[in-house]
Order: sequence, then C-alpha cells, then structure tokens
Amino acid sequence: MNQMNSPLIRIGVFYDGNYFLKISDYYYFQHERKARISLEGLHEYIRHQVAEEEDVDVRLSQVTDSHFFRGRLSATEARDKDRLFHDRLLDDILMHLGVTTHYMPLKTRDGRLQEKGIDVWLALEALELALHKSFDVLVLIAGDSDYAPLVKKLNTIGTRVMLLNWDFKYVDFKGENRVTRASQQLLEHATYPIAMHDVIDAGLASNDELIDSLFVTQPEPAPFPTVKSARPTGPTAAGPVGTVGMSTIKNLKNGFGFVVMPPNNLFFSYADMSEGDFNDLHEGDWVEFTVGRNHRDEDCARNVRKVQPPQEGDEYDDETETEEHESANTSEHL
Repeated sequence: MNQMNSPLIRIGVFYDGNYFLKISDYYYFQHERKARISLEGLHEYIRHQVAEEEDVDVRLSQVTDSHFFRGRLSATEARDKDRLFHDRLLDDILMHLGVTTHYMPLKTRDGRLQEKGIDVWLALEALELALHKSFDVLVLIAGDSDYAPLVKKLNTIGTRVMLLNWDFKYVDFKGENRVTRASQQLLEHATYPIAMHDVIDAGLASNDELIDSLFVTQPEPAPFPTVKSARPTGPTAAGPVGTVGMSTIKNLKNGFGFVVMPPNNLFFSYADMSEGDFNDLHEGDWVEFTVGRNHRDEDCARNVRKVQPPQEGDEYDDETETEEHESANTSEHL
C-alpha cells in the first residue's frame, strides 16, 4: 500500500554492481551499439516501465532510492592495475545521480580476486529499506539465484519486484565463451521480469528514443592528459618508462590490444587511451603512446592515442602542450 495513501509510486533501485558493469562492458565491446549503459537513461527507462506496469502517469512514478553494491580493490591494488581513474569516474557518476554506494573489499582466493558477501549485504539492505521506506516497486538489477530468497520475502510484504535481466553470450579476448543469463528462480518469482536484451534490440531497431537514451552518447573521459610531442617518421623503439613512442596496432580484442614493438609487443587496454574511443581503433592504425610498466613489472603502452601515419620529411615540434579534460557531464559516461 502506498505510504499515507499517496498516488505516488515509490521505486527503489538496487544494483549488483559487478553484474551491471559486466552488462555495460558487453554493450561497449561486443554489441553493435558500441556504447556504455547510461545510468541516468536507465533510471528514466525504469520510471516509464514501472508507470506502464502499474498503470499510472509517469509523473507519479519516481525513483526515491537507489543503491549500488560492489566489491572494490584497495587503493594500492587499483593503482597497480591502473583502475584508480575509472573507479573515481564511476564514483562521480553515482554521486551525481544520488546513488548510494556500498563497497566491500575484494578477497584473494586461490590467486584470484573474488567478491564475498555482496549479495547478502544487498539483500539485507533492500529488505530493510523496503520495509522502512514503503517501496511500491523494488527494481533489482542482478541475475544470481542468491537473490531469489530476497525476491520471495519482498513478495510476502507486498512489494512488487521488477527484475532487469540480460541473456547473451560471446567469446572473450582469451577465446573463452562467456555467458550471462538470469536465474530461472528470479524470473519465476519477480512480479515484472524484463528481458532487457530483447527490449534494447527491438527498441534500437525501431529508433525508440527512450531505448536510445539508455546509452552514453559522449566519448569516455581519458585517464591521461593529451600530450603533443615530436613525431618521428617511423616506428620508435620502446625506451625507459616515460619515453614517447609511435607504432602500429598489431591486434585488437575485446577492450585490449597490442602495439607493434619488437621483441615484445606492448599491451594496452581501453583504460590506457588518452583521447578518442577504443572502439574506433583498427588493426594497422598508427598510435602514439608512452612507455609504462604494468602490475607485473612488464613494459606496456600508456597514454595511447591514434595519429596519422608518419610521412617522410615530418618536422619535429619541440613544444609540448597538455590539454586538461573537463569532468562536466560525468553522468553520461558509463
């Protein structure tokens, strides 16, 4: 029952952060849309979908609470894995939208970082808030069967559950098959199960503006400032850390690539782009980069940006110019 018989439909949105980021990566690297999911656009879609399901005016359908749960690297580990910038960018986006963040430290088990306890924490918080804040509809963005008891309990207190779920598979950059599919238990017990993969594909095919707004329309901010420097007329050998080089891309996979630099080609990822979009790169493109070291103490390419192929007779430019990237409109970039 609505709080104090208000006609307002109160919506609580709860994100399994790791699941959501996996979905966003899929649309950025695998799907033909080649763009990340916009949190702002997703909340707008939720309002409209809840209004349709509850048969109310969309103005009476409002997200009153939203919470994001995720395992998180320590500052040192994030620095070593070059994740500090993107973790901070995500925080900026969530803060801008008023999403409450809940982080737990990732645990190392059998040499791998794993999330432990996030699903239990999300379930406890969701149930407590549903009781105290009288959500009419709780939107769960998750797919794990561990959330099935939460959905069943929410049903008993009269809170309808909308489950946004995705079903897709692809081959990753290691050649391994990756499958994402929602638990059948979740689908069976949710009041409003929404197969977002079908909704998105159908909406994009029909040029639905609401579906199109689910995606980021601006390039991701770069983790490094753009540095313009002297360009040689051919590939340059990797030197000490900080050396600016230029060469071609040998191959590209799902968010990763290698720059030609014998004897060991230099690895880079989308996080190492200093400008432009990773998805605009092609094998054979010329790029400028800065030699860096990764967490395994191996040479890698940083501050990567696409450049024009060198021409004989190119002159050196001794001036170095740094451009700063503004952080405005961060709500677009996820």
